[in-house]
Amino acid sequence: MTAPEQLGFEQMPRRLFRATPTRLLGWLDCPRRYRFTYLDRPPPPKGPPWAHNSLGAAVHTALASWWRLPLEHRTVEAAGELVERGWLEDGFRDEAQSYRWRQHARRLVETYTTGLDPADEPKGVERTVALTTSTLALSGRVDRIDERLIPADDPDTDGPVREVSAVELVIVDYKTGRHVLDTDDARTSLALAVYAAAAARTLRRRCRRVELHHLPTGRVASWEHSPESITRHLLRAESIGEEAYAAEQAFRAGLDDAAKDRVFPPIVGSQCQWCDFANHCPEGRRAYTSHRPWDGLDPEV
Repeated sequence: MTAPEQLGFEQMPRRLFRATPTRLLGWLDCPRRYRFTYLDRPPPPKGPPWAHNSLGAAVHTALASWWRLPLEHRTVEAAGELVERGWLEDGFRDEAQSYRWRQHARRLVETYTTGLDPADEPKGVERTVALTTSTLALSGRVDRIDERLIPADDPDTDGPVREVSAVELVIVDYKTGRHVLDTDDARTSLALAVYAAAAARTLRRRCRRVELHHLPTGRVASWEHSPESITRHLLRAESIGEEAYAAEQAFRAGLDDAAKDRVFPPIVGSQCQWCDFANHCPEGRRAYTSHRPWDGLDPEV
């Protein structure tokens, strides 16, 4: 008799599938790239780094570091200096292009921090939050978690109307790309919904509002989730996770090359132009020509 049968079970309960929103969306985007990223060991060599990723990383690092400064040092000038100190040269065509974009990144961060109250301390900066569902152990790192007042007469508040306002959490995600964001981007984002649910679970406070802060335009795209819409996103995450989990189990059981292509097929589309593993995907290369490392930068800057 096996150990599970001795305990009165037909089989041991399945372990929760550990994932981040990035991992789940990676499966949706392209199972082959998912395999290259998370399963193949060693993974195939990646192509050259992208300049737009270097830009985004430098801006995110500068803003996180700014909030970690002592309050009296959180100045606009300090924010710009943090960009200079954390700048990444990877992916730019040459030193002149890198310099121009470093100055642009500095302007973005300085303009953005001009509109911030240095004393309005976030609840979290680059904070990892987590939650479990019936099948998933989800976690992710949030750019910023703000605290905002809930009006005392908020109709969505449980219980009687309060005489004083309470505080809720707000998910803030920084964006530096060319795509101008709108409400639909915030509403449909699986990652933001997961972060909101996980922040509520981790910090034990209501969290339904999510915001995308687009630094190039200064626009904020926001959405106020309901408990039902959060649940829909979590069910979607579970559905994606089920597919990825099954594929991973098959991979670990052993697959020949033909079976790997069946279980982890390429999804060919415009995203192939930006794939780190384009050199290892004949289908993607035939359909799309890869961009140069700096082609993701806005040519108007």
